[in-house]
Amino acid sequence: MTPAAPVLRSHRIPADGLYEGPRTLRRTPDGWEDRPYERFEVVPQAATIGAEIRGLDLSRPLSGGLRAELNRALLEWKVLFFRGQHLTSESQREFAANWGELETNPLLAQGDSRDVVRFDKTAGGVPTFENVWHTDVTFRERPALGAVLQLQLREVPPTGGDTMWADMAAAYDNLPSEIRAAIDGARAVHDYLPGFARFYSPAQLAPFQEQFPPVEHPVVRRHPETGRRMLFVNASFTTRIVGWDETAGDRMLRLLFQQAHVPEFQVRWRWQAGDLAFWDNRATQHYAVNDYGSARRVAERVAIAGDRPY
Repeated sequence: MTPAAPVLRSHRIPADGLYEGPRTLRRTPDGWEDRPYERFEVVPQAATIGAEIRGLDLSRPLSGGLRAELNRALLEWKVLFFRGQHLTSESQREFAANWGELETNPLLAQGDSRDVVRFDKTAGGVPTFENVWHTDVTFRERPALGAVLQLQLREVPPTGGDTMWADMAAAYDNLPSEIRAAIDGARAVHDYLPGFARFYSPAQLAPFQEQFPPVEHPVVRRHPETGRRMLFVNASFTTRIVGWDETAGDRMLRLLFQQAHVPEFQVRWRWQAGDLAFWDNRATQHYAVNDYGSARRVAERVAIAGDRPY
């Protein structure tokens, strides 16, 4: 006699949470040719995102071949790390300029020139845009292609102060099929005000309203070089999904924002003085971890102008 199937009590998982279970972890698009690197060593830091590059002095000019190989590494790993470079601001700018025109940001503190941003976290000082997953400047019509960040000599906290990045192609790949179907083709509004209102007064923010009006971007963008689909919404700047009811749109955005929080899609970098990170802003979100108390942390960033998402 066949035993009766067990009866389970009623159960459910609350809506809009993270999805459990196995992850699909593709580092590169289907059909991508995986070739060895000839000019430097690549040391992976996570499954799909993050690699340390060894054997290069970034203070020296890049040849065309080296620039092309570094760009391939950037496309494949999304964020590249270089230990102990100790670049001057000018050398940092020259390295970034190999990927295009440099971008200024009047909302952030300036370093040695208009296109160098300085984040200086001191005891009792103004918060420096930490503890939130975001993609830089998606409130622009053409958000940044990428950014080069360096921690300054002697200004690295003794513990803590790491930065994390999330692979937003993996975040998209691992959405349930019904969620992907719902958001493919959708567009969302991005605005600088929500992200900066935590730090600045209305009087400080108001002068930039005409310069940075709200813009629309696709919820799922295609990478212009790899063609890969990626989530392109973030908790700092994305305010609503165009044409959706506010309640349904907010629920969907909360779910999509949570995708950056999945550990399998992330890499975490423990900084040392003079380290440099170069990330693809089109394909990632990042999170600066403020867990270092009253220690000082000084970083400088150079951003590269990007294209209009599609």
